[in-house]
Amino acid sequence: MALTNTRPAIALLLALTVASSFLCDGVGARRHAKHTRHNSHSHSHSHPPSHAPGPRRAPPRPQPWSPPAPPPSSYPTPGAGPAPAPAEGGVTVYDVVKDFGAVGDGVTDDTDAIKTAWDTACQDDGPGVVLASAGHTFLVHTTFFNGPCQGTVTIQLDGTIVAPSDPETWPANSKRNWLVFYQAHGMSLRGAGLIDGKGQKWWDLPCKPHKGGASSHGGLCDSPVALRFFQSNGVTVQGLKVQNSPEFHFRFDGCRGVEVRGLSITSPALSPNTDGIHVENTTDVRISDTAVSNGDDCISIGAGALNVHIENVTCGPGGHGISIGSLGKAGSRACVANITVRNAVIRRSDNGVRIKTWQGGSGSVSGVSFENVRMDAVRNPIIIDQYYCVSRNCENSTTAVFVSGVSYAGIRGTYDVRSPPIHFGCSDAVPCTNITLTDVELLPAEGQRIDDPFCWNVYGNATTPTVPPVDCLIDGAPKHTEDDTSLKCY
Repeated sequence: MALTNTRPAIALLLALTVASSFLCDGVGARRHAKHTRHNSHSHSHSHPPSHAPGPRRAPPRPQPWSPPAPPPSSYPTPGAGPAPAPAEGGVTVYDVVKDFGAVGDGVTDDTDAIKTAWDTACQDDGPGVVLASAGHTFLVHTTFFNGPCQGTVTIQLDGTIVAPSDPETWPANSKRNWLVFYQAHGMSLRGAGLIDGKGQKWWDLPCKPHKGGASSHGGLCDSPVALRFFQSNGVTVQGLKVQNSPEFHFRFDGCRGVEVRGLSITSPALSPNTDGIHVENTTDVRISDTAVSNGDDCISIGAGALNVHIENVTCGPGGHGISIGSLGKAGSRACVANITVRNAVIRRSDNGVRIKTWQGGSGSVSGVSFENVRMDAVRNPIIIDQYYCVSRNCENSTTAVFVSGVSYAGIRGTYDVRSPPIHFGCSDAVPCTNITLTDVELLPAEGQRIDDPFCWNVYGNATTPTVPPVDCLIDGAPKHTEDDTSLKCY
């Protein structure tokens, strides 16, 4: 079967550029004539804050293979995705080494072999498994795994995938992505293997903010996201170790029905912008049983996120905790709703659970619940910051993203005494409303002095006694805000 011609690849490149300014470049793939079929039977101070605190033939002795478990029924693949094909006579295994010529020595470029194995599995009917087996290290350059596919495709990674380590070797128009899954409906990425983004040389670029700002290298100093799922529905990612991405480790954008579980995501505490999992313009997401220790947000929720459930997640040491935002930058409209964080642990991070918005934006954040979160020496355990500003000279504005309906229950542990344990810095123009605290107990990690919470223009109540006492909340609600339906997205 012939590979997809260049015309669809160009269309895909344009779609990704318009959607998120992520420039990508597909990598051509050679074809291999054979694949193997295996049959299985088997929060008032007197002054407002001025800024924020800051993816052949049958061999004589085929391997047994069990089909991957489907995503939970509560996160169905929408109609845009293909209907799973029944496994007739077993699952077809596409072994990237045995069948497609991958070398797996960590030095030889295995991009074409892995891309060709995906293309072959994607074009065949029925369930297929692209196998990258243990004991091999596959060097892979920027690659698109394109769908929709004829059947369901699982990538079983038990070996290691590594990125090229030198930014100079990346094409100039492909510095924002590494492994991209586009319209890969119903696919799974799973296994006991490792994905290594080799990010050190990217973090050391002189154009990085912590290195002094812009430079001539790479223009805007673009760096690749390790795994990006774009317009892909009914996706499962399970069991992998992912480390040292140049920027975000995972980004889900324009997806519906995402299940992420059992991951280990790591990068150094000072690695810039290395969010663990970023969700944007995506609905029906479940992230569970995952550990993230990195240099930025553990999990970040961007504009357009709806129905996101996060449970049994450990963040830190290091990083910026679990964040909703930043939202409303450059006057943009952002809508986020129905976000639950439950049974989480956050250790020695700059933030615990945070909502951050720029002044001047519009839209709303609503229906947010933080339940049973343990803090361990966290600098800002509970924070809403509607004065987010990275340059610290942002002007006040008469508009803001409306934050309403946020509950904190069972938030316990210790805080770093450099900052108040609770900070609600809400907009002068658009106050925060319906903020509730229940069973909150935050003690200093060192010394005996308990800092007072900070509140600015925040309406709500504490339903039980809290430590520290939160006496700065304003009762009731500002009528003009609550009745202004134009502030709300949903």
